[in-house]
Amino acid sequence: MHHFMMFSLLVITGLQVSVESAGIRSERSIDRHYRSELTVPNGGSWGSWGHREMCPAGTYAAGFSLRVEDPIQGDDTALNGIRLHCVASKGSSDSYRDYSSVQSDVGSWGRWTDIKWCPSGFLTAFQLRVERSQGDGDDTAANNILFRCSQGTLHGDGTNWGDWGTWSQTCEGKGICGLKTRIEVPQGRGDDTSLNDVIMYCCD
Repeated sequence: MHHFMMFSLLVITGLQVSVESAGIRSERSIDRHYRSELTVPNGGSWGSWGHREMCPAGTYAAGFSLRVEDPIQGDDTALNGIRLHCVASKGSSDSYRDYSSVQSDVGSWGRWTDIKWCPSGFLTAFQLRVERSQGDGDDTAANNILFRCSQGTLHGDGTNWGDWGTWSQTCEGKGICGLKTRIEVPQGRGDDTSLNDVIMYCCD
């Protein structure tokens, strides 16, 4: 009952913040030291930044999933959330049984996609697909994300509006270890965009 009430409260506020693991909750690691920030220049400008959320100490993001609202007849929001899945050591995608999941603020719409894992290694850079302001039309802001792994790339299951921007810088440390998202809260009768931008953090 307690978990249901907490979930309901988070949904009502329009934002969600959590740290999860496979079956158990983990300590938030917002104070974990990070080496650098990764940003892209094409993020949307609506909304406000959430809290920085970090993988548990000693772990790094090797996979991700997205919260996406499928195209609808009306006010589309597209990408609503990004969740990082963190592991302690490099491996292959079929070896990640024990992992923790972290997310910053998340919008209210859509469903979570399946996890995509790096073939090996950790996430090291990202690219964001963003729709520019539509004026009097329906704005969606961020639509999808592309990650570079230590080896290979992972393409998110977001929507196709907008254009891909340039790649962020590449982590100088082991890999991405946290994130912070920019979310526009529900506008009532207004034009909702939900997730607009994201910052990734790199750790040694």
